Amino acid sequence: QGLDGAFDRDTYTLWLQQQGLSEGEFEEKLRDESARTILQGAVVGGLAAPASYVDTMAAWIGETRDFTLVRLLPSDLAEPVPEPAEDEIKAHYDANPEPFTAPETRNLTAVWLSPEALADTVEVDEAALKEAYEARRGEFVVPERRLVERLVFATEDEAAEAKARIDAGGTDFATVVAERGLSLADIDLGEQSKEDLGPAGDAVFALEEPGIVGPLPSDLGPALYSMNAILSAQETTFEEARDELDGEARLDRARRMIADQTTAIEDLLASGASLEDVAKEAGMELLTVAFNEAAEGGLAGYSAFREKAAEVAADDFPELLALDDGGVFALRLDEIVPPTLKPLDDVRDEVAAAWRAAETQTRLAALAAELKAQLDNGATLQSLGLVTTHYDRLARGGFVADAPGDVAAAVFRTEAGKNAVVQTKDGVHLLTVDTVHAVDMAEAEIAALAEQIRTRAVQGIAQDIFEAYTQGVQTEAGITVDSAALNAVNAQIQ
Repeated sequence: QGLDGAFDRDTYTLWLQQQGLSEGEFEEKLRDESARTILQGAVVGGLAAPASYVDTMAAWIGETRDFTLVRLLPSDLAEPVPEPAEDEIKAHYDANPEPFTAPETRNLTAVWLSPEALADTVEVDEAALKEAYEARRGEFVVPERRLVERLVFATEDEAAEAKARIDAGGTDFATVVAERGLSLADIDLGEQSKEDLGPAGDAVFALEEPGIVGPLPSDLGPALYSMNAILSAQETTFEEARDELDGEARLDRARRMIADQTTAIEDLLASGASLEDVAKEAGMELLTVAFNEAAEGGLAGYSAFREKAAEVAADDFPELLALDDGGVFALRLDEIVPPTLKPLDDVRDEVAAAWRAAETQTRLAALAAELKAQLDNGATLQSLGLVTTHYDRLARGGFVADAPGDVAAAVFRTEAGKNAVVQTKDGVHLLTVDTVHAVDMAEAEIAALAEQIRTRAVQGIAQDIFEAYTQGVQTEAGITVDSAALNAVNAQIQ
């Protein structure tokens, strides 16, 4: 387009030249694109999803079910599970070694210098603490505040008219806000001091209880102010804040001391000094760490240490690395201990507990099978004297509170009037499907669902047809693509 908004051939030609195209080349591309669009429309146009497919899918997805559920507990067993005998403990230990196997462990030697370790050695000047207190006075001395909402009007007359309606009891502030197409969240100013409110501060702070004042000036125009709560002034004296300020000042100074030592420590490591020597020379803490995925606390609590500890090799040169809190560390890999089965004597109590849990699960599963047999022969969950919970209209894909996801899945695998046992690592459940609610295709929600299914189905059919057509054209034309070569080129470009 030219300056007059009409087509400008010179501009058109210049733009094409900048793109490295002639008019003929560009217009040929447009013709090819148009032809492809027309051809694609002819291939995939006029498609429709079978009504039986759409209705079947909508009915399946929209179906809901009522069911009754029982979670079997150890107290439901006729006899409590006894303590395991020694041979039972040994058999369970031999059959289930994984829970009692220590993970691969990396034995490390590390040196560590932390701000906390140096903090007690730092001297902090009293004048510096007072200066820090004054610099952060806004944190320690908080003036009286109000929780305020402000509704701005175009004119003072409109604001006055709204205030009169509120005072007369004909409406309330929230209703006036809604009449303006706003919500209370839109006009909420949060905590405000008298200074924050400017010219309106005196009137708002004159209120001794929640109320509405105005019209009052604001930087956006005349406004009504709703004061909702009074927040008392808070003051933390220097003496009260001193310990906090002292601790922070010591840590800050310790971080700077560590930063000042960094070069010297790096020089020691570069000279080939052992970590033991570095610890003595630089006053660092020397420690050994048995590191694995379960390690926590101390150095193992830092992500930088965990990352380095997981990847360090035995022949790696120790390097000084920084921690999030301003500390530094270096480490050496001494040994990798492969996953090792712990001696039975060390984990006997754990094995016994695991046996009891497994035996309880086995006995509950057997009880569930017996109860299901009774249900299949006409008994009801209620008649069996069990604690039941009834659920109405569970949707497909929904979840059941305080139950594993397998329960909801089992509900939709079970026919109406039938029973099922659901056994998971979390326990054993017994359920009865009471009612299956078929969908009403006339409902707006189901109609919308059916339309979504129809749209997706048509898109899928169109894609399959066009892919088949494309493959047919390529085959007829004798076109083949060397995928390996294409992937190699793409890899080089990336």
